[in-house]
Amino acid sequence: MMIGVPYLDRELELKIPDGNLLAVVEPNEVEPSPDARETVRKAVARPLDSPAFGGFLEGAKKILVIVNDATRPTPTEGMLDALGEELHARSARFIVATGAHRAPTEAEYRQILGRHYELFRPRIEAHNARDRSSLVDLGTTRNGTPILLNRALMEAERIVATGSVEPHYFAGYTGGRKAFLPGVAGFETVEANHKLALDPRARALALDDNPVSQDMDDALRLVPGRVFSVMAVLDKHQRLSSCFAGDIRSSFRAAVGAANAIFAVKLERRADIVVSVARHPMDIDLYQSQKAIDNGALALADGGILILVASCRDGVGDRAYIDLLGASATPGEALSRIASGYRLGYHKAAKIAQVAARASIRAVSELDEATLRTAFISKRSSLEQAFAEALAEKGPTAKVAILLDGTVTVPLV
Repeated sequence: MMIGVPYLDRELELKIPDGNLLAVVEPNEVEPSPDARETVRKAVARPLDSPAFGGFLEGAKKILVIVNDATRPTPTEGMLDALGEELHARSARFIVATGAHRAPTEAEYRQILGRHYELFRPRIEAHNARDRSSLVDLGTTRNGTPILLNRALMEAERIVATGSVEPHYFAGYTGGRKAFLPGVAGFETVEANHKLALDPRARALALDDNPVSQDMDDALRLVPGRVFSVMAVLDKHQRLSSCFAGDIRSSFRAAVGAANAIFAVKLERRADIVVSVARHPMDIDLYQSQKAIDNGALALADGGILILVASCRDGVGDRAYIDLLGASATPGEALSRIASGYRLGYHKAAKIAQVAARASIRAVSELDEATLRTAFISKRSSLEQAFAEALAEKGPTAKVAILLDGTVTVPLV
């Protein structure tokens, strides 16, 4: 079978013998919403386990709206089309859930809020995780993570949390409780929470037994104000597929079910060879492309070969994780270093090291061989060469899985 594998602005052709091919997987196609704004309006008009939006806001003088920053594809502008009139009439304030990221630029504010930016501009602030004066200490989670959250949450009588839900490689899913942690949490909280990504239970689709997700749930329980949530689910083309509103736990769980129908793809068994593709724009650097390694590993048998196809056109991204890997002789040493001296961002190194400890990672990439080698990845000059070598090593009966959109496809074996 001949398969076209996306790479930069072209497709790489890969011929796989029919007897070897286990599956070609990518997110499932679903019908996008024919009218995104109307879909959000209907969700808000029929909230889950919550009063109608107007009733939820009734009597409240201090209303806080949490919106995602520009690193998330959340259709915030469309959400505000459904909510904005009520929020404007009640002089709601807005906070951008930056987590540990920087504040948005002027252009990013316009990207996030669209036509609503000028209307709400005087009432918008960006969360600053490093500003201790803006944080309130609420104790610790069941996992010992200190909970420092933005003081604005404590002052609000009603909170409106907006977001989008899709699988996340160590938090289980984005959205819902992530608006609070890491969204408006202190740096110390975010760092301690992300250290829990080293736990093998911190994985895509996992919630109840996932310590990262447990922290988020515990933080949400400590928020005193009532919360109304609006959660979007986008398809693989980042078009609105569905929307759920109301109680934050109910709307999040409903959105999780809708996201699974798109991004969770079943496989009958693990493959001996997995080709996992980081498509544009996630191929920008190794930091983002790593998600294709993590998802690809879910489909890979122990001792197998994972071939990452990712241009990494802008390099490696944040250097902290790559420097740590480069200072370690083996994946095991890297994991030991991370466990003994964690810094925010090291979870990325840990996830790469965990895969490298049980499989061989090769890459077709614009990154140079020496840089890839520091991350326990060996470079191949072409996809054809990488596959031919892998098949020769694993034998004529080896089974092969192809993840054509590896950063967002979650294989379920």
